Amino acid sequence: MTLTLYTYDWLPEFPRGFVRDIRVRWILEELGRDYQVKTVPTQPKSDAHRAMQPFAQVPVIQDDGMTLFESGAIMMHLAEGTALLPEARKAEVAQWVFAALNTIEVAGSHWINLVLAERMPEVFGPVPAPAVIAHAREGLATRLAALENVVSKKEWLAGEFSVGDLAMIDVLRVLDAEGMLTECPELGAFVRRGTGRPAFKRAMADHMAHWTAADEARAVASPA
Repeated sequence: MTLTLYTYDWLPEFPRGFVRDIRVRWILEELGRDYQVKTVPTQPKSDAHRAMQPFAQVPVIQDDGMTLFESGAIMMHLAEGTALLPEARKAEVAQWVFAALNTIEVAGSHWINLVLAERMPEVFGPVPAPAVIAHAREGLATRLAALENVVSKKEWLAGEFSVGDLAMIDVLRVLDAEGMLTECPELGAFVRRGTGRPAFKRAMADHMAHWTAADEARAVASPA
């Protein structure tokens, strides 16, 4: 049975390339699994969407009769029994998935949301004080420095390329786009190793093609 991946029907330009369905697309490409994409409305949120994902977020998958949300849970589920989550290193790989989502992404999202509030307060809320942004950046930089030390000693986080690397690299991509890896050359190289993989390139091409098609459909539905 073909896996179904749900993402939004349309989004504005600024989050494209970073919507978390890219993580699912990437791991599916690494595994060579076929999948189809369906959409849920960005706004207003639908009851059908909430029935699959109580917080009305994406991604969501339906796989062999099971509906699953949260990108980390989806990645771990898909990696199970594959070379991306080898039995001999399962706990070690899992710790890096959790480190990506709990240690780096939490701190990174906090800082980025403050930066975006400064740029787009109409979307992201009141403009924070500069000292608040600086404090969040300092906390994030401390975590990135620790991770920089780890990746300076190895190509991948737990032996061969794994779901732990995939999760961490996708989290770091967002920070890299905001200039946070400028002082972390090893992390920058780590991100480039991951995003240079053919599976990532295919996933990103499909991810961006989805938004192009969404723009075209929107233009047809509401011509100028």
